[in-house]
Amino acid sequence: MRIVFMGTPDFSVPTLLEIISSGHEVVAVYTRAPKPAGRGQSERKSPVHLAAEAAGIPVLTPRSLKGADEQGVFALHDADLGIVVAYGLLLPKPILDAPRLGCLNLHGSLLPRWRGAAPIQRAIMAGDAQTGVMVMQMDEGLDTGPVALGEVIPIAPDMTAGELHDAMMRIGADLMGRALAALDRGSLDFKPQPDEGAVYAKKIEKVEARIDWNQSAEAVHNHIRGLSPFPGAWFELELAGKPVRVKALRSTLGAGSGAPGTLLPDLTIACATGAVRLVQIQREGKTPMDAATFLRGAGALPGTVS
Repeated sequence: MRIVFMGTPDFSVPTLLEIISSGHEVVAVYTRAPKPAGRGQSERKSPVHLAAEAAGIPVLTPRSLKGADEQGVFALHDADLGIVVAYGLLLPKPILDAPRLGCLNLHGSLLPRWRGAAPIQRAIMAGDAQTGVMVMQMDEGLDTGPVALGEVIPIAPDMTAGELHDAMMRIGADLMGRALAALDRGSLDFKPQPDEGAVYAKKIEKVEARIDWNQSAEAVHNHIRGLSPFPGAWFELELAGKPVRVKALRSTLGAGSGAPGTLLPDLTIACATGAVRLVQIQREGKTPMDAATFLRGAGALPGTVS
């Protein structure tokens, strides 16, 4: 099939490579435009951009697909199918309708639960015991189209969003490969999503990252692992008489109790109920380190954190 691929981050790359290795003709790749990054603020291409260039595939980086000119360019690809994996731009109806077979999306949840921008993080932050990845036919709604294939992925009690992301992108690439093979045979069936159970995974806002020790230990633990490694849940700790921002990258449920924010042994911190033990942290401007290493160099710590 002639395919237009649309994606941007690392999560999208394995699916692009799976499509290429399956023998389909990727006639164009759409990705977000390069952005300034690093100390020099030089423009950095997306992971999908780099992967497409390495494969010799033309890359397009429009800032919007709403205009007639961009929609005309898209139609000229004469594609059989569009495949979308974490692209980052809304697809208007003329784009969705341009490929002969429409557009397929790889979505990281068990739809209709966690439609939207941040399904991986929200599933963990909510304490879900499982999630999944699904191939769906795109329509004009937000992740509302009919579903063809899906895989359930268990979420271990201490699993981070980064770990779930990596597992999901591998499983998702294989799932899309199977979906394309079935579509090629004419045996890919779609079922409408139920309305019951629909939950939306809104974008993670910066203000959400600060840890609230007035929550239960389970809620704090889920918050930490749901935001690890990015953007990172954080709190303030006084070191050498100065407040220092510290990211909690890995945690587990700990033993002990006290007023919320009370520092207990082994970098365990009391919550409203129960306590959370920090396993890996990162001081502002420093590299990540395990709790034992931090404690050896931190000296006397205050009695509370904020």
